[in-house]
Amino acid sequence: MTCKFVAFDLDGVLVNTFSSWVWMHEHFNVNNDHSLYAYQRGEIDYAEFMRRDIELWLDKKKDMTIHDVEEILFHVPLTKGAKEVVAKLKKHGMKTAIISCGIEVLANRVAKELGIDFVVANGLVVDKEGRLTGEGTLSIELADKGKPLKKLLEENGVARKECVAVGNSFGDAGMFEVSGFGIAFNPQDELTREKADVVVEGNDLRGILKYIPFS
Repeated sequence: MTCKFVAFDLDGVLVNTFSSWVWMHEHFNVNNDHSLYAYQRGEIDYAEFMRRDIELWLDKKKDMTIHDVEEILFHVPLTKGAKEVVAKLKKHGMKTAIISCGIEVLANRVAKELGIDFVVANGLVVDKEGRLTGEGTLSIELADKGKPLKKLLEENGVARKECVAVGNSFGDAGMFEVSGFGIAFNPQDELTREKADVVVEGNDLRGILKYIPFS
C-alpha cells in the first residue's frame, strides 16, 4: 500500500486541547454538561447541541463577533510534532485533510499554519457585521465522520486502501472504516482502540510517522 491521503481529527490530534468547543466554554467559565447529556440521550440533535453551546457564550458577551472567537481560539496550541508530520506528508506528495466536529475557525487556522489541503468542520453563523447570530452551520455529525472522508476520497480519485486516518475518539471510528489504515492517537475510549489498526501513545504526533506507508 502506498499512502496518498491522510485525514486528521483536529481536537486532541493536531491541536493539544480536548475540544475547541470546551476551550470556548472554559474561556467564558460556562458548562455545557446538561446539553451534552441531552444529546447523548437523543433528546436534541447536533444542530441544537451547537446552538445551546453558542448561547452560553452570548449570555456572557452579547455582541460577540467572529473576530472574538478567532482571538480566543488563537491560543489553542498545536500538538508537538504536528508541523513536522504534515511537512513530511506534503514532501511525499500526499493530500491532507482535517475532518472535525470542532469549530471551523480553529480548523481553518490550523490548516493555514500547517498547509493542510481540505477542511470539514462546523461553522458559526454571523450577521453582516460579523456578530454571532446564535446559530451554527452543521457540516459534520459527531457519529458520521466517515461520510465527508469518503466524499473527499472520491473527489480526489483516492482509493480507500491509499488513505490513512488519524483520530482519538469514538467519533473517528467512521473515518477508520472508510480508510485503509486507522491510527488512534492517545485514544480516549476503548471503541477507538478497537476500531484502529494501531494505537500510538505519547505527546508527540511524530509517533504516527512510522505507520505511514511512504512510497
